[in-house]
Order: sequence, then C-alpha cells, then structure tokens
Amino acid sequence: MDGKAADALGDEVELTILMPCLNEAETLAVCIEKAQGFLARAGVRGEVLIADNGSTDGSQNIARRLGARVTPVCEKGYGAALLGGIAAARGRYIVMGDADDSYDFSRLDSYLERLRAGAQLVMGNRFQGGIGPGAMPPLHKYLGNPVLSFIGRLFFRIPVGDFHCGLRAFDAGAVRSLGLQTTGMEFASEMVVRAALAGLRIEETPTTLQKDGRSRPPHLKTWRDGWRHLKFLLMYSPRWLFFYPGFLMTGLGVLLGVALFPGPIRLGAVTMDLNAFVAACFMIVAGVQMITFGVLSRVYAAMTGFLPASPRSNALARHASTDRLALFSLLLAIVGLAAFGSALGTWAHRGFGSLTDPLIPRLVISGLALVAVALQTFFSAFLLGTLAIPKVGGLRP
Repeated sequence: MDGKAADALGDEVELTILMPCLNEAETLAVCIEKAQGFLARAGVRGEVLIADNGSTDGSQNIARRLGARVTPVCEKGYGAALLGGIAAARGRYIVMGDADDSYDFSRLDSYLERLRAGAQLVMGNRFQGGIGPGAMPPLHKYLGNPVLSFIGRLFFRIPVGDFHCGLRAFDAGAVRSLGLQTTGMEFASEMVVRAALAGLRIEETPTTLQKDGRSRPPHLKTWRDGWRHLKFLLMYSPRWLFFYPGFLMTGLGVLLGVALFPGPIRLGAVTMDLNAFVAACFMIVAGVQMITFGVLSRVYAAMTGFLPASPRSNALARHASTDRLALFSLLLAIVGLAAFGSALGTWAHRGFGSLTDPLIPRLVISGLALVAVALQTFFSAFLLGTLAIPKVGGLRP
C-alpha cells in the first residue's frame, strides 16, 4: 500500500513500517519494495514511512517515487530519526528497521501476529534466526551484543536475548507513552528498558541478519556507541551502579577492619597489618559514598519520573530524610571523635613520645574514617533535601 493510500485511510492504518534514513540511496529502494510486498501479500492496511535525517544522496526522491511517505527529521542521530518517525507514524503498530537491506522486510508475519495477540513490544533475535556471513563483526557478535544483552537481562529482568536488534515492532500508543528521549544509538536500549520498567508486555521472535548492501562504512561506531549503551544501562539502574558495589565494598571493609583492629593477621607467608587496616577504612569511606550516591540518584529519579516509583523506592524516600541522615551523621561523628580523642589522650598520657601499642594508630585511623563518613553523609543529607524542594514558577518582578 503506497503513501497516498495510507493518507486516505488515516486512522485505519494498522501498520507503519518505519525506516530511519541517512544517505541510503544504494539500498533504500529494495527495502521499500520488500516492505510494500509484505503489506500486499499479508493484506495489511499499512504504510512505509521514511524518517529522513538529512540525506544528500537523493534518498528522499527514491522513497517518494516508490510511494513511501517521507518525514524530515532535522535533529541528527539514530534515536532522533526514529523519534521523529514514531511521532509521524499513522499506524496502530510500528515495525522499525534499518534501511541498509540487512533485515528482511518481506518477512514480518511473526511480528504482526504477536502484536495482534497482545504483545506491546516484539524484539527480533538475530542469534536465534541466523546471522549471515560478514553481517556482524566478530567483536559485536561474540562480545558486545552478548555482554550488553546479559547486562540488560541482569539489571532489568527482561526476557530478551538480543537487546540491540534493530528490527523490532511495537504498539505505537504504548511506546509513545514512554516519553523516550535519547537521540543516539542508545535509543535501542532506552526503548527496551523503559518498556520493561513501565510493565509493557515484551516478547521475542527469531529474525535474520544479512550483510548490508552499502559500499560505505556503517554509521555505528563500535566503542563509542557500545559505551553509550553501557552508560545508559548503568544510569537506569542505581542498584547495580551504586548500591550493590557500595554495600559490597563497605561490607568487605568492615570485615577486614574488624579482623585487623586488635592487631596484625598472618595468612601463611603474608602478614596483614596497619597498611591493610588503612585500606579497609578507605573501602568503608568509598563504599558509604557509593551508597549515598545511590540514595540520592534513586530518590531523585522517582521524584522526576526518570524511573518509576516502586515499594522499595517509596520506602527509601520515607526513611532517607534529611533529618534522619543528619542525625545519623552526627552520631557517627561523635563516635569517630571519641575514638580519635581516646587515642590522643593516651598519647598525651605517655608524654607524646613514641608509641608501641598497635591499637593507638588504629584508633586514630578508624576515628578519622568515621568522621569522613559522617561529613559526606551530612552534606548528602542536605543535598537530598535540596532535591526534594518543590519546583516553583519564575520570580515575579
């Protein structure tokens, strides 16, 4: 079904096949023809929509000549092009895929079937469907995609084996309600993560990937875009970025510090003494800092809607108040100063001479570590209070 027919149908369009495009003149025509062939074969009321991101090779004319609809998107970026296309799509459902002939737009039956059955996001899985020779660089195939997909499943409990498959389908209204914002390649991760956090029904279907038909290098940059995906996954999971590492480091520091406080420990040929005790105290300080960052980020994310509220985040917001954290930091400071003062008093009692008691330097170090933790907790408490201040309108003259 061509663009004019889709225009006439208006709201009756069931499926929009959306392709982001930036100088895809070599492969765009075959992609459009495959997509139109699927719509005709399956008897689907649909449209082919090209979200053009500023092509200078005549891609727009190719699309219009073949009957596809073109929507220009001025803001650069893979995500920006797709956001513009999703906003302009007329279909109840949308299938999105690259216009480089690496995905087969003539075989979309399983995507549409799952959408009609109630799925709100259908992800393709290239590892199940098959990856053709030369279609995916070995670094992506054996490291990048498996690692990032594993992290996504671990962080967000999403039953998806191919987190970054470019061929996916979704309910247009459901995805628009997510408020997606990223404009780069990390848009692929944002869609899956936000859909999972919002409780959308996510399913997976095998799909194939073939070597693209372009003579130029792909837009994807391995290390830059891989880091952007990883950074996005970490930012959306304060538990894994802050809480788990923070609790682990704090716990190890406390265990090691308690074991070394009475004196040195010998483990075979290795002797752990004051230097190891100092390292344990630093671990506690760094671990508590991570935990406070986690509290701040999770409470702020819930306040702004960056992450949905949950029973745990609500309980955190109730208990991690400025007053309670400030009181906790005061108690820590008192304990730390008491330890430091005790060590100083003992030293003074001995005339500030040389110290042979191994307990004295440990009291000094642990006391100062507790004071450092108290200070960072105290100021974090007030930062939390600042974040909780309701937004108000601009100042009136």
